[in-house]
Amino acid sequence: MAENHESDEIPITIQDDSTEEENPENQNTSKEETKQHQDEKSIKELENLLAKEKEKTSFFEEKFKHTLADFQNLERKTKTDIENGVNEKIDKFLIEFLQIYDDFIRAKDVAVENKIVSDGFDSILKNMTSLLSKFGVTPIESIGEIFDPNYHEAISVVEDDSLDDNTITKEIRKGYISHQRVIRPALVEISKKIKSE
Repeated sequence: MAENHESDEIPITIQDDSTEEENPENQNTSKEETKQHQDEKSIKELENLLAKEKEKTSFFEEKFKHTLADFQNLERKTKTDIENGVNEKIDKFLIEFLQIYDDFIRAKDVAVENKIVSDGFDSILKNMTSLLSKFGVTPIESIGEIFDPNYHEAISVVEDDSLDDNTITKEIRKGYISHQRVIRPALVEISKKIKSE
């Protein structure tokens, strides 16, 4: 029969000297360091995100500036094209009108030469002149002026020592300006000094 030995020994737990008891202060410091490390990491991530957003913002800002500049250029070009188109149409109309005006002047001159009453022509020409003036169409002064290729077109030359070279001696057809634009240059005769040999 096996003997039942009851031991009076008390169990003892041996504590290893290498393991320190956990200090609550050490735990707190470790948690704070971990939190600080996480915060620093979050700040760096946010700084990186902010830098990327700034790059995107800068890119889109430049793109917007270029697009706005392109739009303004297009707006100016469109406005200029419209003005030029309108002015071209007006100029064509005025040139046609001026030809009729010239015909009336010639008809009046013929009537005066043939001693025919020209009151009707006078009245019509007065109305036409008033209409031209109302819309800013003015004649180019020519006779006695020095030839200017911007306003005059020379179709003949006359030798005359009493005048300076390129003095306009005769106006063959009157020229006109509309709002600082020459719509029809004056056809003129200019002088030239005789060359002495």
